[in-house]
Amino acid sequence: MLSRLREDIECVFERDPAARNAFEVLTTYPGLHAVMMHRASHALWRRGFKWLARMLSNVARLLTGIEIHPGAELGRRFFIDHGMGVVIGETAVVGDDCTLYHGVTLGGTSWQKGKRHPTLGCDVVVGAGAKVLGPITVGDGARIGSNAVVLKPVPAGGTIVGVPGRMIEQGGDAAARRRADTAKRIGFDAYGATRDAPDPVANAVNRMLDHIHIMDRRMEAMSRALEEHGITRHFEHLGDLEGCVLDPAAATPAVDGDDGASGRQDQHGR
Repeated sequence: MLSRLREDIECVFERDPAARNAFEVLTTYPGLHAVMMHRASHALWRRGFKWLARMLSNVARLLTGIEIHPGAELGRRFFIDHGMGVVIGETAVVGDDCTLYHGVTLGGTSWQKGKRHPTLGCDVVVGAGAKVLGPITVGDGARIGSNAVVLKPVPAGGTIVGVPGRMIEQGGDAAARRRADTAKRIGFDAYGATRDAPDPVANAVNRMLDHIHIMDRRMEAMSRALEEHGITRHFEHLGDLEGCVLDPAAATPAVDGDDGASGRQDQHGR
């Protein structure tokens, strides 16, 4: 139990730059509270205490604004960011390392009993306001854009946007894999940044990633050529840049009688 709680807190730090310390996360994050209370209600549900489980889930809804049916199955390191308005149905299944933003619905399209809610694989991101409806499967590593309405299965690594949801990038596409590798190496999450997305910022990010990839290949070739001629050793790729910090430039102290600009001339050229 404590190990699961520790995982949940650590995943908040990984996905929310606003998180400052464990005490703050534990006491002020409604997504974490909803998941913790769901685990208790889900245990009651599985043991046959259906009414008590529903009451506990209703209390969690009142306190957090997040409605998770006690019958839903949630994986490890599941993070609900902000969370207000999130609804997860009874037969929904969520894999490990998934992230949901506010207003997301994992709902059904039928009144028939049985499996009627979606199944999310591992490492799935669902943007704010998105609706994933029906007994469909969303593959591992898929990305669903904000306000998308998804009614059909999503392949692993795919990106879905729009109403109704449409595929704008296949997970197995060579360009997509190249951008994902480049983005991961420089510590950037390229969620939703696809070439066909109607977003100039996303297109600009994709061009930057393509440019970085081209420059990387050229540097690789140049490094190998220098090594073959015995000039220098072949360099290896840099590691993850997420932990790198640039030191701010030290300000030059002003000298008495100086206007703060070294070597600046006055209006007469002196």
